[in-house]
Amino acid sequence: MRIEDFDYDLPKELIAQTPEKQRDSCRLMVLDREHGTIEHKHFYDVLDYLEPGDCLVMNDSRVIPARIYGIKEGTGAHIEFLLSRRIEGDEWETLVRPGRRLRPGDRVSFGEGRLTAEIIGYGDDGTRRVRFYYDGIFMERLEELGQMPLPPYIERPSDEEDKEMYQTVYSKVDGSVAAPTAGLHFTDDLLARAEAKGVRLAYVTLHVGIGTFRPVKCENVEDHHMHFEEYTVSQETADVINRTIREGGRIIAVGTTSTRTLESAAYQDPETGQYFVRCGHDNTGIFIYPGYEYKIIDSLITNFHLPKSTLIMLISALYDREKILEAYNIAVQERYRFFSYGDAMLIL
Repeated sequence: MRIEDFDYDLPKELIAQTPEKQRDSCRLMVLDREHGTIEHKHFYDVLDYLEPGDCLVMNDSRVIPARIYGIKEGTGAHIEFLLSRRIEGDEWETLVRPGRRLRPGDRVSFGEGRLTAEIIGYGDDGTRRVRFYYDGIFMERLEELGQMPLPPYIERPSDEEDKEMYQTVYSKVDGSVAAPTAGLHFTDDLLARAEAKGVRLAYVTLHVGIGTFRPVKCENVEDHHMHFEEYTVSQETADVINRTIREGGRIIAVGTTSTRTLESAAYQDPETGQYFVRCGHDNTGIFIYPGYEYKIIDSLITNFHLPKSTLIMLISALYDREKILEAYNIAVQERYRFFSYGDAMLIL
């Protein structure tokens, strides 16, 4: 299986640069796998496709303002940090620009010294291992000084609106450097109406790393290695999901991060052969592409993904690859908006 098998033509003007003013007013493409049909709706119509006893599983990770700008002590050089993941305590793996200027022992000051960083080593893929120094609470300093880490295909600086809109309404646990974007379309009202209809709501946590934007460089898909991301499934969430499975309800993942979490936490009951979800805290590097057999999820709410990305491979494992590419070509013809701030897709 080759990377070119997941390519499609996308006009640049269809890459959404700003969010919709009303989260649930975006368009929704509905793919029905059983009947092979495509419908064009709006996201608030998603309730028409949910049934009592279904379970929506969402990623409640919260995006941190991970992009910060500082000055290298001793030279005055301007430096950009993009925090990738917390290693332990006040040590972080960080992308730095310009990287050639920063070596172990160098220090960078942010916000006139309200936050300082020392380079203490090298990480993977050109990153630096950094230790931060500050008074008070680290996340408060980051909120004061940092900017939302918008994806590279959004070609503008982040602003105040992004602090709200590049965050799901149910975000709770700080740790992501990219939003679980399928969930951006939900409003509190839409979730309340889903619950009133008898749909169960469950939350997992997977902290999205910067690796989500890294391209697949291998010609053969099977040679690609995923980055690892930290996830948590609480006992409460596992109980809700497993009860839904036992009662015959559908597990509908909101986004590829929720999908990867559930499939990573899956285990098989030795007596019945049925798959359930195990609670716990772990790291996952699961790579889902065509040929993978889903164990937990039945349906998926997702955005439109980059050509040749691991995300378009994941949804091509849920539905036929050619059908997915056909749907993407229709989305281009119908002028859907693509990527993080774009429109949504429901695969039934």
